[in-house]
Amino acid sequence: MQEEQQTPGLPLCASEDLQERGKAHGFDVLQYREPARAFALRFDGQVVAYLNRCAHVPTEMDWQEGEFLDRDKQYIMCSIHGAVYDPLTGRCVSGMCGRIGLTKIEVQEREGRVYWYPSRDTKPAFED
Repeated sequence: MQEEQQTPGLPLCASEDLQERGKAHGFDVLQYREPARAFALRFDGQVVAYLNRCAHVPTEMDWQEGEFLDRDKQYIMCSIHGAVYDPLTGRCVSGMCGRIGLTKIEVQEREGRVYWYPSRDTKPAFED
């Protein structure tokens, strides 16, 4: 992470729930106060998380629930229009998404758990 987080992370899932290049873990958020879905997945040993919204057309991208990677498990690919994103950066590499990338959600893995960090624009869907 680029800077120290001021708030403790929100528990997302157990580390073992995210298998290398496997099924993503989906979760609910509020993006600009509107309900949205997000997902976390493990790629090249790193846990990354993004808003489940294609940069080309604001639609959810998974092929089936939790399935975001292309057939070769090299890229995140939108199931609707085929826009292709780098899993580690969220940057668009092919398709109609232009230079816009996925909306990143900060995550951290520690002590066998994955935590996510709300931002100014992305908040928990449910406050305890």
